Amino acid sequence: MAEKVTSNHVRWLTDEEKALWRDYLAIQGRLHLEIQRDLKATSSLTEPEFEVLAILSEADGPLRMTALSDVLQWERSRLSHQVTRMVKRGLVQRTSCPTDGRGAFVSVTEEGMREIEKAAPDHVATVRREFLDRLSEQDKRELARLLALVEGSAGAGPAGTGSAGIVSAGDGCAGDEANRNYPAAGVPSGA
Repeated sequence: MAEKVTSNHVRWLTDEEKALWRDYLAIQGRLHLEIQRDLKATSSLTEPEFEVLAILSEADGPLRMTALSDVLQWERSRLSHQVTRMVKRGLVQRTSCPTDGRGAFVSVTEEGMREIEKAAPDHVATVRREFLDRLSEQDKRELARLLALVEGSAGAGPAGTGSAGIVSAGDGCAGDEANRNYPAAGVPSGA
């Protein structure tokens, strides 16, 4: 956790920095609003449901709840409540680890796969229309570089990429770190 900074030691934002930060927040808010509107108009999924299903649909099999929480950058309790709602809707299935009662896995159901496949084309069209198509290829590379810098992984490749891809739960349950090798999904996070 960050150390508390006293008002005597604050590096206050310059006018230019305030404008940049507020522009970032406004753009982020507008993008989420457009995505939510389009999802509501074209599917039965909420944005959080879409985010969960997007990750699970790209996985090689069930994912540990902790790995899914990490990739979504959600608190574990938030994910647990979201998955519980999605289980009730028949979109995902939660299973216990057969060798470790502490572990839980989540996987997409056939219904969940139908819903994500139905919603994905319009979602991608929204992401392109509202974000990607407004940038040149050079702009995209520069933005990826800047996002990696802010994320703290400059030099590790574009933000949100991984080398191993999303992997399944693996054979072992306790201490199975294999499914911590995943890219961040190309889905904006509501977190």
